[in-house]
Amino acid sequence: MAQFRLNALTEVLNRKPNEIAREENLVSDYYGMLVFNQVKMKKYLSKEAFKAVMDAIENGTTINRKMADQVAQGMKTWAIENGATHYTHWFHPLTDGTAEKHDAFIVHGAEGSVIESFSGNLLAQQEPDASSFPSGGIRQTFEARGYTAWDPTSPAFISETTLTIPTIFISYTGEALDYKTPLLRAINAVDKAATAVCQYFDKNVTSVRTNLGWEQEYFLIDEALFMARPDLVLTGRTLMGHASSKDQQLDDHYFSSIPTRANRFMQDVENEAYKLGIPVKTRHNEVAPNQFEFAPIYEEANLANDHNQLMMDIMQKIARRHHFRVLFHEKPFKGINGSGKHNNWSLTTNTDVNLYSPGKNPKSNLQFLTFVINTLKAVYDGQDLLRASILTASNTHRLGANEAPPSILSVFLGTEVSNMLDLMEEAVVDRKMTPDEKTALKLNIGRIPEIILDSTDRNRTSPFAFTGNRFEFRAVGSSANNASALIVLNALVANQLLKFQAAVDALIEKNVKKDEAIFQVLKDLIVQSKPIRFNGDGYSEEWVKESARRGLTNIKTVPESLEAYQRPGFKEMFEKLEIFSEKELRGRVEVEYEKFVRKIQIESRVLADIAINHIVPTAIAYQTLLLENVKYMKDVFSPEEFKKLAGARIELIRNIGSHVSAIKAKREEMIEERRKANVIENMVSKAKAYDKSVKPYLEEIRDHIDKLELIVDDEKWPLPKYRELLFTR
Repeated sequence: MAQFRLNALTEVLNRKPNEIAREENLVSDYYGMLVFNQVKMKKYLSKEAFKAVMDAIENGTTINRKMADQVAQGMKTWAIENGATHYTHWFHPLTDGTAEKHDAFIVHGAEGSVIESFSGNLLAQQEPDASSFPSGGIRQTFEARGYTAWDPTSPAFISETTLTIPTIFISYTGEALDYKTPLLRAINAVDKAATAVCQYFDKNVTSVRTNLGWEQEYFLIDEALFMARPDLVLTGRTLMGHASSKDQQLDDHYFSSIPTRANRFMQDVENEAYKLGIPVKTRHNEVAPNQFEFAPIYEEANLANDHNQLMMDIMQKIARRHHFRVLFHEKPFKGINGSGKHNNWSLTTNTDVNLYSPGKNPKSNLQFLTFVINTLKAVYDGQDLLRASILTASNTHRLGANEAPPSILSVFLGTEVSNMLDLMEEAVVDRKMTPDEKTALKLNIGRIPEIILDSTDRNRTSPFAFTGNRFEFRAVGSSANNASALIVLNALVANQLLKFQAAVDALIEKNVKKDEAIFQVLKDLIVQSKPIRFNGDGYSEEWVKESARRGLTNIKTVPESLEAYQRPGFKEMFEKLEIFSEKELRGRVEVEYEKFVRKIQIESRVLADIAINHIVPTAIAYQTLLLENVKYMKDVFSPEEFKKLAGARIELIRNIGSHVSAIKAKREEMIEERRKANVIENMVSKAKAYDKSVKPYLEEIRDHIDKLELIVDDEKWPLPKYRELLFTR
C-alpha cells in the first residue's frame, strides 16, 4: 500500500498541467453564450413570443400553445446552431441532486428519413418515469407517471450537446415531488406579504424579489488517492483515519496562495460557469488543507439555486479532467473544518430598494427596521423549523464542531443595530406620542446609514447573521439543495409579515396614526424576539448555558429535529401560504427520515466491510510478524535480555489484539442493531433506532481503527492516510 501511495504521489508531481481552453476575449464577451437569455430570445423569437415569455417571467402569466410553439421553434434553432442534438427537462428531485432524461430532436420524416423537431408541448411538459424517485408515500411504485413542467423564470441552457430546460417535477395527481415547486411557491408568498408591508412606506412598490448569494465550500482530493478509499467513494467521507500531525493548526492555508493545480481546476470551472451565465465572482483557499470556496454575485433566488446545482455538477465533471475528485460532504475529515454553503439572503423591491439596506431618511429607515425586526421574530418563532431545514445526517457532523455554527439558532445584528433596537424598545410608543418623542425617534432612526456603514461586522460563529444589507444563513450544509432552507426561511418571514400587517391595521382601525401603530407593533416584536439576538461567541460553552436560560432550543439529532415540520402551527402555515399541502408535507418529511436511515445504513455497511476485510487482516498480519520477531528473540537472547528487550513488542502485540477484538465485537453488535432497526416498519421509529442504536458504533469502531493506524507498519496500512489525502496538491 505504501508503494501505491508513493506511485500516486509521483504521478501527481510528474503530471503535465492540463491545458485549459482559454477565451481570448473578456469574460463579458462570452458570458452566457450557452444560455437562451433575453438577448437570444429577442433574436430567435417573434416580438409577441418574446413578450409572452417576459410576461410569464415578470407577472406569472400563462404562455398559450401558439406562443409555446414559437418559443420551442426559436429555442431549437438556437440550440442546434450551437451544436445541440438532444433536449432534456432538468429538475431537482428529493435526492439532493438533479435529474435529466435526454431525447433527440429527431422525428420521422418522409421516405424513411428523419427531421429535427421540437414543439411547444415538448417544451412545456414531459412525462418522465417517476417510479424510482422518492415521494414519501405520495404515490406508489407502480404509479410511474410524473410530470415535468417548464419554468420560464430560469432560462434554458446548453450542456455539452443537450438543450437543458429547467422544470418543476410533480406527481400525476399534482403534488410536488421536487425542491423547485415549493421554492417558487415560497418566493411568491414572501413577495405578496412583503409587498403589502412595503405599501405602508411606498405605494410604488408592486413586487418584492428574493435574492440569494451562495458560497460553496468543498474539498479537492487527488483521484488516485480517492479511489483507494472505499469510504470516500461510497459515503463521501472518511469513516476512519487518524489526524495528520499537521493540518490546519497554523492557519496557513486560509486565503493563502492557491496551489497551481487547484487554480487550474478553478479557472476551468469558471470558464464553463461563465458560458452558462453563472456569475462566479470569488475563489479562495478555505481553512482546512485542500479546502476551497467559490462564490457568485447574488441573483434572484430561484435562478441562483439552479445555478448552484449546475455549478456542483460542473465542478464534479471538470475535476475528473484534472484528476481530482470534489467532496461536497459537510465533514469528510474528522478533526478539521467541514464545508458549508452560506446562503446570503435578502429582499429587493421592484423600485430597486434592498429592504435590508438603510435609506437616506427616517421613513426609509423605518422600513429597513420593520423588515429586520420581523425577520428576527420569524427566526425566533421558527428556530426549530429552520434547524430542521438544514440538519441532515452529514451536516450533524459539522454543526457545533468548533468551526461551524452550532445547532442553537441565534441572530447576530452587530452592536450598533442592536443598540438601535434597544432604543426603540425603551421608547414610549404604546400611547399617542408627543411631538418631541416623534422627533427623537426620527433622529435616532436617521442615524442608521451612518452606524451601518461604520460599524457593521461579521460573526463567523453565528448561524444567522446580519451583514450590512442581507442576512447570511451560515448553517446550510455544502451538499444541500439551498431550496430546503430557502423554502422555510421565506415561509417564516412571509407568515410573520402577514401577522405584522394585521397587527398594524388593527391599530389603525382604532384611529392610531400609521407611524405610531408601526412603532408600537415593532416594539412588541423587539421584546418578544430578544432571546434570539446574540452577538457573542456561538462556539462557547457559556453560550450553550445562556441559550438554555433564554429558552432557545438545542436539538442535535435529525429524527428529533424533523418533528418540527409536523408541529401544529407550522403545518397550518405551509398550507395557508400554499407552499405545501398536508399530503405534500407529510411525504416530504417521510423522505427526509428515509434519507437519514439510508445514509447511516450505508455508512454502517461500508465500515463493517472495511473493518473486517481491510483493517483486521492487516492488523493480524502485522501482529503475526511481531510474534515471530519475539519468538526469534527468545531463541537468541538470554531470559534476562529477552525480558528487557521484548517487553515493548509484547505490549504492542497485546494492544493490537485488544483493538482487533474490540473491532470484531463492536462490528457484530452494530450489525445486530441494524437488523433490529431494519424490521421496524414505521420510518420515524426506524430513524430514531438508527440514530440511537446504530450510529454510535461508527465512532466506537473508528476509534479502535485509528489507534491501530498509529501502531501498524506504514508500509502495510491498506488505506491512504490523512497526511496524503490533505497535502497532495
